Amino acid sequence: MTKNFAHRGYSGRYPENTMLAFRKAVEAGADGIELDVQLTKDGVPVIIHDELVDRTTDGKGLVKDIPLTQLRQLDASYIYAGQYGVNPIPTFREYCEFVQDLPIITNIELKTGVFEYPGIEEKIWDMIREFRLEDKVILSSFNHFTILRMQKIAPQLKYGFLTEAWIIDAGKYCHTHGVPCYHPNFRSLTHEAVRELKQYGLEINTYTVNTEEDARDLIEKGVDILIGNYPEMVRSVLAAGSDHSAS
Repeated sequence: MTKNFAHRGYSGRYPENTMLAFRKAVEAGADGIELDVQLTKDGVPVIIHDELVDRTTDGKGLVKDIPLTQLRQLDASYIYAGQYGVNPIPTFREYCEFVQDLPIITNIELKTGVFEYPGIEEKIWDMIREFRLEDKVILSSFNHFTILRMQKIAPQLKYGFLTEAWIIDAGKYCHTHGVPCYHPNFRSLTHEAVRELKQYGLEINTYTVNTEEDARDLIEKGVDILIGNYPEMVRSVLAAGSDHSAS
């Protein structure tokens, strides 16, 4: 059964990567939440997509150059022109406290593709253990070296290689490195690509699926997780498919 993950929370309608977007994703019936983690200047894991705060907040500068106290003063929903009040950039700890007792799987993307954030793997692992989330997380990154480092620290966790590229023999690539999940852009998932991935028993978790047509196509192909900005839409497509199968 294909699962429905909210990309940066319910980011199609609410400020991305905020606690508001995460709460709304749960209310919309999402099976899981995808989010992005970086480190502040003082080494605190926070949830934000871009390396720069400029696009999503009323501040400027690199996340890695801003201490937590200053970062928390920024409004991560200012582009919504006051529709949702003030929403600070969440810490990863704040998110873990929110989901620890919920039946939600979290896809944690380690944003190490530009800056490697030395030590981020250990910090995330410590918090996963603290909140007993070992069986409720998938770790992914565009920096595949990050995933291999994390695997050595916590081999019992679930991992995925993120990519925007159309990788040849992606199943073989993941299998060779002992990574059980593949997280590609959905447009690269041709029938041939899906077949090769399934030959290796891989879980296919794809982004960013925002139309009913694409959702139906990927469900038909047997993709495991759809990561999109509109979890309510994906839930409806999945429900319609279940109704059709039952009839």
